[in-house]
Amino acid sequence: MRVGIVGGSGYAGGELIRLLLRHPQSELSLVTSQRYASEYLYMIHPNLRGQTQVKFSPLNNEEVVKKCDVVFLATPHGVSKGFVKDLLERGLKIIDLSADFRLKDPNDYPKWYGWEHPCPELLRESVFGLPELHRKEMRNAPLIACVGCMSGASILGIAPIIKTGIVDLEHISLDAKIGSSGGGSEPTPANHHTERFGGIRPYQVVGHRHIAEIEQELSILANKQIHVGFTPHALDIARGILITAQLWLNKKVENAEVWKAYRDTYGTEPFIHIVKYKKGLYQLPDPKVIIGTNYVDIGFELDDHIPRLVVFSAIDNIVKGAAGQAVQCWNASNGWDEKVGLDLISMH
Repeated sequence: MRVGIVGGSGYAGGELIRLLLRHPQSELSLVTSQRYASEYLYMIHPNLRGQTQVKFSPLNNEEVVKKCDVVFLATPHGVSKGFVKDLLERGLKIIDLSADFRLKDPNDYPKWYGWEHPCPELLRESVFGLPELHRKEMRNAPLIACVGCMSGASILGIAPIIKTGIVDLEHISLDAKIGSSGGGSEPTPANHHTERFGGIRPYQVVGHRHIAEIEQELSILANKQIHVGFTPHALDIARGILITAQLWLNKKVENAEVWKAYRDTYGTEPFIHIVKYKKGLYQLPDPKVIIGTNYVDIGFELDDHIPRLVVFSAIDNIVKGAAGQAVQCWNASNGWDEKVGLDLISMH
């Protein structure tokens, strides 16, 4: 299929290029960037030297329609809502990595993003881009709205437990630690190396916009409205997310019951590993060992001091949290093996 990437100069766009150049069903026909139009891709993404002679192009809907069958949108939040409807009406399949079509309730956009949604009808038609939960809906879907990085790691980490009825759904606390690439490729004072180095900095400690996605998906699973506490921390690493979820139990629970919940939900999932070992250095999830891959490592511990289940979820925020997730969604939407183009082993 002829594949286009709109917004290819950022970190997610660069990872999309890297993955799609090796995808057997992909012919990379167009990559856009307003700032770097006419530059070779490898001038911005030096890891692509010798891999492609494609150049960045300015965004032009006519060119996108002429050259592409499917388009991945790696644009900042608030951009894709302005042109997705036009591309859909022209028959293109859209996989959007931004937040513009993730939330089903149009009233959530003024609350969490500060703007009214211009295409509320498309929110009903879009499929939430998390294959582990919405695989069947993705088949032949024209618009897939990929999950956010921290929200995806959070949802996948605790979704099987939410369905069991063993936890107090009124008190769910999520702690996220994320690398600097989560802030995008545009430099800011907060991501300046000298400020970030050696620190662990809480930010947006209440009211982070990823709460909206987490609550949306967990509420569907629980069949009731769920509210969560969520606090992210900026870490002195480039890539990776570690979620720590605090779940309070409403009954006595044994390890076997928790293991069963995860196996029942994720037993055949190609990208999820349950990591809970009794020896070795990496007994519980650590993003360090899955960087560059589409894997999710999930682990847990039961607290015998207080009735508490602690769940850990680790991903690479640019792969499973962005570009890899998008490619997995594309595979799922076409009925292909979801590991096509994504069967990667991390470096260590």
